[in-house]
Amino acid sequence: MPVAKDTMIEVIDVNKEYRRAGAIIRALVDINLTIKSGDFVIIQGPTGCGKSTLLNVMSGLDLPDSGKIIFDGENIARATEDRLSKLRRQKVGFVFQDFNLIKTLTAIENIEALLWPTVLSSKEIENRAIAALRDVEMLERKDHFPVEMSGGEKQRVALARAIVSKPRVVFGDEVSGNLDPDSENVIMSLLKKINEEYETTMIVVTHRDSVAKFGNKIVKMDKGAIVSIK
Repeated sequence: MPVAKDTMIEVIDVNKEYRRAGAIIRALVDINLTIKSGDFVIIQGPTGCGKSTLLNVMSGLDLPDSGKIIFDGENIARATEDRLSKLRRQKVGFVFQDFNLIKTLTAIENIEALLWPTVLSSKEIENRAIAALRDVEMLERKDHFPVEMSGGEKQRVALARAIVSKPRVVFGDEVSGNLDPDSENVIMSLLKKINEEYETTMIVVTHRDSVAKFGNKIVKMDKGAIVSIK
C-alpha cells in the first residue's frame, strides 16, 4: 500500500488584485489548491490569466490580499519579509524564463553564489555546486561563462542553481519560454528526473501545452480563476 504524501502547499480562498491605469485587475479569484509533497504540478493558461501571480504568492515572493497560503505547515500569507526571505532561502528554488545568470561569473560560480553567506566551508560549497551541475548534465561546462552557452545550457545552469540548496520546492516560471522544442524537452526531463530522484516538489507555470505530459497534476487557469484540475 503506497504511503500517503504530506501536504506541501495549501492555497485557501486566495484573492489578489492590482490597480493599473486606474483599473482594478483581479489577478487571483477565490483560488483553492492543494499540492502534495513530491507532486509535479503544471499550471497552464494564457498570458495574463494569473498563473505567475499564483506562483508568486505560493513561493512568498508576493502576498495575497486575502486567504491563506499554508507552506509546509506554516501560513505565510501575512508573514514578514524577513520570515519570507528565510523560507525562500531554506526551502525554495526558482527557475525563471530569462535564466538570471550573472554574466561575469562562470557556471560553477553562479551556483556557488546562491549559497553565500553560509556556515559551509568553501570545499563543501564547491562540492554541492559540482553535484548540482552533475544532476543537470553540465559538469563539463562548469568553467564556462553564460555568453559561451546556448539558451538550453543557460537554463540547465539556472536549474542547478535552483537545486543546489536542496530545496523542498522548485518553482519554474515559463522555464521553456525562450527555448526551442528540443531544449524544452531536455529541461523538462531534467526537472522530472530531479522530482523523482529527490522527491522535490515541482511547480511550473507555462502557456505551452507541450509540457503538460511531465506533470502528475495539471491546473488550468483563466481570468484569475482555476477552471480545472486533473
